[in-house]
Amino acid sequence: MPFANFKVPAGSLTAAQKEIIVHRATELYAEIYGDRARSNTMILVEEVADGGWGIGDTVLTLAMLQDNG
Repeated sequence: MPFANFKVPAGSLTAAQKEIIVHRATELYAEIYGDRARSNTMILVEEVADGGWGIGDTVLTLAMLQDNG
């Protein structure tokens, strides 16, 4: 079963944007493995609590990301 796990900052995506991720990732797996993979593909969009992750020894927050966007 193809599986993808997207971890995103909590509150950074709308429900519609999460739906786009699910549809496009599923489509990508179907392109790679054939349409038979579509019904078995699992996509997880997981929200990480604000301040619960970091890059380069810096804890990131949603406010920081929005300032750079």
